[in-house]
Amino acid sequence: MPSLLPHDAEDSLLIGRIRTREGPSPVAVRQGRLEDLSAVAPTVADLLARLAPNEAVPAGRDLGPLADHDLAPEWTDGDERPLRLLAPIDLQAVKACGVTFAVSAIERVIEERARGDAGRADAIRGELQARIGADIGSVRPGSEAAARLKDVLIGEGLWSQYLEVAIGPHAEVFTKAQPLSAVGTGAYVGVRSDSEWNNPEPEVVLVCDPQGRARGAMLGNDVNLRDFEGRSALLLGEAKDNNASCAVGPFIRLFDGDFTMDDVRQAVVSLEIQGEDNFRLEGTSTMSLISRDPLDLAAQATHHHQYPDGFVLFLGTLFAPTQDRDAPGRGFTHKTGDVVRVASPKLGLLENKVTSCELAPPWTFGVGALMRNLAGRGLLSAEAAR
Repeated sequence: MPSLLPHDAEDSLLIGRIRTREGPSPVAVRQGRLEDLSAVAPTVADLLARLAPNEAVPAGRDLGPLADHDLAPEWTDGDERPLRLLAPIDLQAVKACGVTFAVSAIERVIEERARGDAGRADAIRGELQARIGADIGSVRPGSEAAARLKDVLIGEGLWSQYLEVAIGPHAEVFTKAQPLSAVGTGAYVGVRSDSEWNNPEPEVVLVCDPQGRARGAMLGNDVNLRDFEGRSALLLGEAKDNNASCAVGPFIRLFDGDFTMDDVRQAVVSLEIQGEDNFRLEGTSTMSLISRDPLDLAAQATHHHQYPDGFVLFLGTLFAPTQDRDAPGRGFTHKTGDVVRVASPKLGLLENKVTSCELAPPWTFGVGALMRNLAGRGLLSAEAAR
């Protein structure tokens, strides 16, 4: 399995979760060694709520070098391995931003005009890129210039609800998944079997504490059903929130002197898809091209909402695959067995394999199960909760 860790892992503090025989535990990776933090804080959400920004994370129980643990993907050995990497978040709300790049805005308009029909998308794409591509990429969302462009596009019959969130004052912020439902690296990701046009969305994901402060970042795959959302934006929930349709990880990299918000702003996220049919697709998403600053997006998520357990926020993607996989003009869609790798030098590697939502391991371990497990392990006692 390729290395999961950032290129400068020796200079990073990584927070994650593992599944042990006793139950899920927060962990840290420092200097290449794995530490069990369950005696420090029972959940990752609690750990980030307790620690002030830049406060040192207390040492946990040493589990030895990370490299000594066999972290093979679940598709190579089933789910029998006693130690498994989980999604590095637990009780946090999982939110996402859409249409934060000019390219993604155009692709959403294409989906809307094609009514979710991939066969019509190619012809529409050429027309829209020529007519509005440069315009929406050149204005700051919510500015007077953006308002003037909106008037022009309305006059030309080119306005769309997706352009409203691309250049208007309010970002699109939606709920991507339920707490504890996200999967981690090495897990299957699910695509609904009744979807005929879908793709991964490689993204940087901010991790915020209950005060809305960004405390770190990780990688994410916002699996998306383009045909569902294209038929109607009101199907966004069915396009986005399905069994195993949200992957994050491999670890949260906490902000410190070696990793700051500017690293997020300049991050380059790569995507590689390798199919069992020998199809291969590669692409990148460059965060410097995002239309709204990550901190502005986080602020919009908290203007009228509170998150007592913190939240994570997918920041959107530049990547929208158009490479034909089968018939000419049909573009890209997933097939069962695709291996999807999302990577960035300072955040590591998130690797998953595509199956259907119906065949992916069902989500059965919810908040109630977690609380019962932690209580049974004595991790919710008054002393443990200090």
